[in-house]
Amino acid sequence: QAGVSRSVAVVTAYLMKTEGLRCEEAYAAVRAAKPDAEVNPGFQGQLKLYEAMGCAVDTSSVLYKRYRLQMLTERYPELQDLPREVFAVDPTSICQTPITEVLYRCRKCSRRALFRGSSILSHTEGSGPTAFARKRITDSAQLYGDGREKCTSYFTEPVQWMEPALLGVLEGQLLCPKCTSKLGSFSWRGEQCSCGRWVTPAFQIHKSRVDEVRTLPAGNFQAAKT
Repeated sequence: QAGVSRSVAVVTAYLMKTEGLRCEEAYAAVRAAKPDAEVNPGFQGQLKLYEAMGCAVDTSSVLYKRYRLQMLTERYPELQDLPREVFAVDPTSICQTPITEVLYRCRKCSRRALFRGSSILSHTEGSGPTAFARKRITDSAQLYGDGREKCTSYFTEPVQWMEPALLGVLEGQLLCPKCTSKLGSFSWRGEQCSCGRWVTPAFQIHKSRVDEVRTLPAGNFQAAKT
């Protein structure tokens, strides 16, 4: 039976792409033609992801990046020898930085570019203070109702400079690679955003520790604050 579930998943994806069917509709059509056809939970998740991305494989999609990160802890339980493509390119690689890209720099040393705007993994806003009902409501969770933003951190994909801190451990601090000031934290088991949403895995950079900048048309790291 090896490969049977994969074959069903491929045919289902083909129908989704060519016939414009939703995942459930395509799968039902396959089962109508072959009643014993089944897709295992892993492939079901991939088909849902494929549907959410508009029936295209978009490796730059936030949905794709988050799914890939969630799979890592299952495939690499020791958190060692992680695939290189998991880590976003360090923004200090000038040739890799689009001239219109938004960058985020360490606020303390004002020099080290840490991540690009495209590395931010957005999440659905949580339910606020009610999500913290079983523990003390933090100051950040109390931001509701006073007009300030509800998410006080950026949750990103891992960036190359983070790699030494991430390998072999489940959680820890994220420090600026230039001045070593604390930027945030990470946890492969997940962390709770100030909005109340639980993010897994979590690579969290506090907004108060970074500045948003934009590259100038010259395409170098002379930048202007926005």
